[in-house]
Amino acid sequence: MSQLSHLLSSTLLLSGSAGLLYTVALLTAALVSVLASAPERRKDARTTLSILVRRRPR
Repeated sequence: MSQLSHLLSSTLLLSGSAGLLYTVALLTAALVSVLASAPERRKDARTTLSILVRRRPR
């Protein structure tokens, strides 16, 4: 049972870290798309943001 507990806590830590990293990437792309001074950089950031948030058809 100890191994299962350790595996579960490791899985939760890994998934939480991945979620946090994804959130930071989204916020960074959103900030760049709004605050960048060059129009092409804003367009690139918006494209990246649309790729990260894209929903797949069900």
